[in-house]
Formats: sequence, C-alpha cells, structure tokens
Amino acid sequence: MSRSAVVVGAGIFGASLAYRLVRDGWEVTLYDRDEPANARAASGGESRLIRFAHGADAWYTRSAWRARELWRELEAETGTDLLVEAGIVWFARSEDGWVADSEEALRGEGIACERLAPEEGRRLFPSFDEEGITYLLLEPEAGILRAAEATRVTAQAAQRAGVRLVREAAQPGRVEADAVVWACGAWLAGLFPELVRLRVTRQDLFFFDGGPEWRTPSVPGWVDYDSAVYGLGDLDGIGVKIAPDLEGPAFDPERDERMPDPANEERARGYAAQRFPALAAAPLALAKVCQYALTEDTNFLVAPHPELAGNWILGGGSGHGFKHGPALAEYAARVISGSEQPEGRFGLGPRESGPSLRTAGTT
Repeated sequence: MSRSAVVVGAGIFGASLAYRLVRDGWEVTLYDRDEPANARAASGGESRLIRFAHGADAWYTRSAWRARELWRELEAETGTDLLVEAGIVWFARSEDGWVADSEEALRGEGIACERLAPEEGRRLFPSFDEEGITYLLLEPEAGILRAAEATRVTAQAAQRAGVRLVREAAQPGRVEADAVVWACGAWLAGLFPELVRLRVTRQDLFFFDGGPEWRTPSVPGWVDYDSAVYGLGDLDGIGVKIAPDLEGPAFDPERDERMPDPANEERARGYAAQRFPALAAAPLALAKVCQYALTEDTNFLVAPHPELAGNWILGGGSGHGFKHGPALAEYAARVISGSEQPEGRFGLGPRESGPSLRTAGTT
C-alpha cells in the first residue's frame, strides 16, 4: 500500500518535493491558493543564480552540484531551457576568507573553478573596474536559472506524474496524510509563530538597460560577497540585474506594499558606477521587490513538527535556496521516509549566526 503525502506550498521547495515523492511511489497532493510562480512568491522571480561556491561548507557545494544535474534532467524531460550556463564570477577582496574557502571546497569536490587576475574582468564584462579586487574566482559551469519558468515546469511535471494540485489554502492540523510537509516560504513564520524562527525581509531588485552588449549569455553572473551585492547581465531582455543583498526591513508578504526603496536604487546605481562604469547612467528598466525568509545561520529548515505527528517544516531558503530545489527535495524525501536522519543544523531550535551562505550582508 502506497504512502500518502500532502505538501503545502507550490514554490520550488514544495513543487520539487511533490515531484520527488510521487516518483518515489507516494500518493501526493500539493496545496497552494495561488498559481505556482505567482508574483508574491520567492520562487516567482525571473532569474536566480546557480553557483556551487558556499564557503567551506561542502554539503551545500555537493547539493548545488547535484541540483545542477537534476535541473538538466528536468530540461531533457520537459524540453525547456531553464539553466543558462553563463558562469559565475566572485569578486574576492582578500587572499583569504569566504571566496578562498569556496575555492578550496570546489577543488575538493572536483568542481571546475579558475582563479583570475582582477584585470581579467575586462574580458568578462563589457565594462569593468577592478579597483579593490584581489582576484576573481570563475565557476564556468555555474550560471542562471529562469526561476519562475523552472517553478512552473516543476509543478507541471509533478502533475503529469500524478500529483494532485489543489488551489486552496491549508491550515496546520486540518490536512491529513502519512506525511504533511509545510513548504510555505515566508508564510511559515505566520503559520507557526511560536515554532519557526524566521526573519522575513523586503529585498529590492533593479534592472538597468545596458544595451545588447550586456546580454547574458555571454555576460556571466557575479557576486561581490563582502560588499553584499550580486547580479547578472541582461537575460531575456529584462535588463542588467544589480541586487543589493543587505538584509532589508521586516516585511509582511501578505499585506505590505511591494515598492522598492529609492535609497536602494541609489545603492545599486552607486555600485554600477564603481564596478561597471558604462552602466552609471543606464536607464532603469525594471524595479521589483521580493522577500527573504532568513534563518539565523542561513541554513535550511528540514525538521519534524514537535506536536503534529507526521508533519514536517521545509523552508528557510535565506535568499540562496532556489538553486538547491530539486536536490533539497531528494534529501527531504529521504528524511521524511525515514531512510536518513535529519541533520541537527536544519532543526527548529535556536541557532547561532555564522558566515552567511548568501553574501556577507553587512556592508
């Protein structure tokens, strides 16, 4: 007799888990009141970086690499182009630190990376100023995911495999199955206010019209870890993305207005003027708001509910989770089925802050 599962939340974590479980032989129902990849969801953005560098943490490095394999499998299964292998460039500001730790971990896992002199940025980007950079770390097999499309495609593949999608809201204690998984992103904090420790913050994204020379590909994605900024070239004609990655103000994804802060636009423009001078006066093509659901240490949440038997919490993407979606689903499926014990660091208890798995987020 097959086991039954309810997954609440059709973002990339929930949709990927539903797809994984149904292929493992579970009877799966996926709940979400909104369409997958809707504009309010963290999985609804146009683009997300997929990179394997995660400082010294080899678990995340392996997870991201496994996710790359699974994204490629999904592309082959569905005939869609989701992963643009444009590469990711890290702007290292010292010889040691997070980027250096990442390089060591990448080489330890056999994942391609290349250390470049700062001036090499001039051949990678149409305009580049290397001031303040010690070296560049290139991940040639990393790149960009078409996030909203990837979420829709995952949900559709899950339904074709037998998952039943129910367009309704679900409440704790009111849905039943052998396993009930709450994969509700920023809404987890409201559903389980006494249990889930998440800071939900507003994050602003800016897209500038840099012209055809800034198209991705061939312009790579990039991350300035210590300055807490990341971005990519113009993917699909949307504009050059520059995203200040400082933790934003507290945000209610249900009620707050999604209006970018002009001060963050100035911050993005200031960074562009410094690092990519040709973009200094580029017109603003688009500005958007998304949200982060941050754990204290930026590790994920994969944990059983302490009171509701068979219920699990899956979330805490912390601004870096999207890329891991299908690989995290494999891990979560093993934990939920009982074939693997959950890692303590993904639990619901108190956590100590440490090096961020996203960017430093402090300057």
